[in-house]
Amino acid sequence: MRFLRKQPAVSSTRRQALPDRRPVRLRLDGVELEPDISGALYVPDYHTLLVADLHLEKGSSFAARGLHIPPYDTRSTLTALETVIKSRKPDRLISLGDSFHDAKAGERLDRDDLARLCRLCETIDVCWLIGNHDPVLPSGLGGRIASEIALGPLALRHLPKTRLGTDIEIAGHLHPVASISRRGRRVTSRSFVAGSRRLIMPAFGAYTGGLNVSAPEIASLFHEETFTAWMIGRRAIYGFSSRLLD
Repeated sequence: MRFLRKQPAVSSTRRQALPDRRPVRLRLDGVELEPDISGALYVPDYHTLLVADLHLEKGSSFAARGLHIPPYDTRSTLTALETVIKSRKPDRLISLGDSFHDAKAGERLDRDDLARLCRLCETIDVCWLIGNHDPVLPSGLGGRIASEIALGPLALRHLPKTRLGTDIEIAGHLHPVASISRRGRRVTSRSFVAGSRRLIMPAFGAYTGGLNVSAPEIASLFHEETFTAWMIGRRAIYGFSSRLLD
C-alpha cells in the first residue's frame, strides 16, 4: 500500500542540538521527518505518526514467568501514545512491529486498555505492522495489519534489511540507545539513528531495553557512511555524529 504526498516538504535544519519547542528536522530521500521527544516520528508530508516497539503487556509476560514487576507498562505506554497523538494530530498512525510483547498478549490485556486501543483505531487510521514478537495480533483490535508498507518513497518495516538495495528505509526492532561523554560525565539515552538512506526508530514502550548504536548489529547497517544519533533528552533532541559516541 502506498500513500500519496499531501504537501510539499519544507527546508531542513542543521544537525545540532535545538531548544525545546523548536523541532529537529531531518530528511530521507527528500521526505521531511520530525523526531519527537516521546520517541515517535512525525512525517508532516503525509500527516503520519510512526512508533516502534511498544511491547504492550511485557510486564504481564514477565509476571507469568515468575518475575513480578509493576504491571503498568501498557497503561503508561498508551498514555504516552495518546499524548503525542494529541500534540501532533496525525491523520494516521503506523506502528512498526512488536506492538505487543508476545502472541498471547491480547489474552492478558486489560479490558480498559483494549477499549483505549479500539477508540484509537476509530479516531484515526491505524496500521499495525507485524514484528518478530507479535506475528499474530489480538483479535478485535481494529486498524489494518501488514508485514510492511510504503509511505511515498519510504519503506516501513519492523526488521531492517541487511542490504537495502534501492530502498529508503525506516525500521524498528533494535531499540537503539546512544552514549556520549562530555566533561567527565557519560550520558546515555534512547536515540533515533539516521544515515542518508535509513533510519532506525527507538523503542516507544515503557519497559523496553536498548542496544548501543555502536554495537555491530546497528553500526554495520551504516557501514558506508558516518551516521547520526539523535539522542532524546529531557527537553530536547540532540544530534551527534557517530564519531563522537562512546
